Amino acid sequence: MTKQRSETKLVIITGMSGAGKTVAIQSFEDLGYYCVDNLPPTLLPKFLELMKDSTNTIQKVALVIDLRAREFFDSLFDSLDALSDEESFDEHILFLDAEDEQLVSRYKETRRSHPLAVGDLPLKGIQQERLLLDELKGRAQHIIDTTNLKPKELREKILKTYSEEEQEVFSVHMLSFGFKYGLPIDADLVFDVRFLPNPHYVPNLQPLTGLNADVSSYVFKWSDTQKFQEKVLDLLEFMLPLYKKEGKSQLVIAIGCTGGQHRSVALSEYFAKVLSQDYITHITHRDIDKRKGQ
Repeated sequence: MTKQRSETKLVIITGMSGAGKTVAIQSFEDLGYYCVDNLPPTLLPKFLELMKDSTNTIQKVALVIDLRAREFFDSLFDSLDALSDEESFDEHILFLDAEDEQLVSRYKETRRSHPLAVGDLPLKGIQQERLLLDELKGRAQHIIDTTNLKPKELREKILKTYSEEEQEVFSVHMLSFGFKYGLPIDADLVFDVRFLPNPHYVPNLQPLTGLNADVSSYVFKWSDTQKFQEKVLDLLEFMLPLYKKEGKSQLVIAIGCTGGQHRSVALSEYFAKVLSQDYITHITHRDIDKRKGQ
């Protein structure tokens, strides 16, 4: 018996240029949606056919569609009409809007030209675009006016509207690494623990890692380690709520020692365990097995 695929949630993000579509698509990424930015409407039918494939397991999709020409409208409306009869998708149009004066101000701040008025005044392009989008706006299930919204406020509004579960989106990712293999490029905060006593110089601990209880006990027995724990936790207790309030979805905290095998691993495990009491927490030991491969 063939198993029926569940309905795919499809959000089409559109609206005025400069109204916040980039912030919107990033917000949907944080909610776990498969996101495609600036999909030409003429490719929408083909994309939907691929999504209907029986091997596809993606259940939430968000598409940003910009409409810059009349033929794009005709193609999109044909696809939307077809979607209304399609049982595989639960479609939803999110339209982002803002007052003309605010859009002009945003174009001046970024020094960009409006796509419909390159080399001309932004207001002219905005007025043309508003006329073109009028019918689509009327078909939208949800309209957000971003005139008085800061990016983080728009993000919070989208997360609140489209989140399916009562859970925190913000998460903490602990990352241990070895300085000899280079700094992690995706770290938000980096702590260097090479000042702590190194288990590498203890013969019976050298071949082990910070995941081992003996190595962990060695790392944490020193007063300097204990003082470091206390000060870092105090710092994180202050900073993490502020990062979350600012709208950050994930904070990557990297802890580095020389080789990424002993001290950084033990401390990352410790902080991940403590922080998991209040935050969604993940952990990666980037270089824990590097020495074995040498």
